[in-house]
Amino acid sequence: MKATIFMKPGKVEVQDLTKPVIEKETDAIVRVVRACVCGSDLWWYRGISDHQSGAAVGHEAIGIVEAVGSAIDAIQPGDFVVVPFTHGCGHCVACLAGFDGDCLNRDGSSVGYQAEYLRYDNANWGLVKIPGQPADYSEEILNSLLTLSDVMATGYHAAATAEVKAGDTVVVMGDGAVGLCGVIAAKLRGASRIIAMSRHLDRQKLALEFGATDIVAERGDEAVTKVLELTNGGADAVLECVGNEQSVDTALKVGRPGAIVGRVGIPQKAEMNTNVLFRRNIGLRGGIAAVTTYDKNILLDAVLKGQINPGKVFTQSFTLDNIQAAYAAMDERKAIKSLVIVADK
Repeated sequence: MKATIFMKPGKVEVQDLTKPVIEKETDAIVRVVRACVCGSDLWWYRGISDHQSGAAVGHEAIGIVEAVGSAIDAIQPGDFVVVPFTHGCGHCVACLAGFDGDCLNRDGSSVGYQAEYLRYDNANWGLVKIPGQPADYSEEILNSLLTLSDVMATGYHAAATAEVKAGDTVVVMGDGAVGLCGVIAAKLRGASRIIAMSRHLDRQKLALEFGATDIVAERGDEAVTKVLELTNGGADAVLECVGNEQSVDTALKVGRPGAIVGRVGIPQKAEMNTNVLFRRNIGLRGGIAAVTTYDKNILLDAVLKGQINPGKVFTQSFTLDNIQAAYAAMDERKAIKSLVIVADK
């Protein structure tokens, strides 16, 4: 089968690998229909973080179940599914508490979603069944379903951990796919004012389409001043969807006293001065998204009913054979998020 392999910073390529097989009774084999490139993939693509040369990559997909292990009874071959990156088991204390992103029974060996097939651990609960088959849906809806494997659920996690509620004023840090999905999530949870921090016109336009009411293009101290002026003292909730030092610093400063920051941007620096949290009673929560929990409880239904259309974050499309171009388009900011068409629907 074809699969995407990381070679070195700036280079991925498609290679022929052995098709995965059932290794554990909790596994499923999924034939991938659509995959995509994540902003977090750019960390190792750009050489910011280490990654093993020769490793299969990708962690977002939708596809058709081809085979299941002996312990699987919730899904069956032929089912159309969202393939979350989180692999929640559904019965450990983390999953039961609604934090399947921190599942205690994930083995971490199911990787390489940018491929024709993948093996998925904890498939019985972790996979999210979609009614019908891919051919039943438009390309637009398929794209939105694909976002449920990561970015839409991650954006929602930012809003949920920041405890966004009806009538709130919300600031969204980051105009990548996760930040834009954070705008969708804030609106879905009833925020009345959503301030998107963005310097790029195409992303500003999409943020406004998704429900943002204000755009702030400034950065650093200028951004803080602008937001505090717009909000008369600070936002009720802040969604931090970048992870770098400046974004986190700004996020902690633009909330009103007592605000909560929902942080889903992967940390790019270990150190953090928490004094600002203490001195202004700012709460800090967040982490890895509970993808399966949000999909099953809220997001799948919202997509199927047309309440949200997060698939618009895909602004360029590529075949699996052109995966290098898919990465380059995101790296060069020519695409907000690159869609990878693996198979006909």
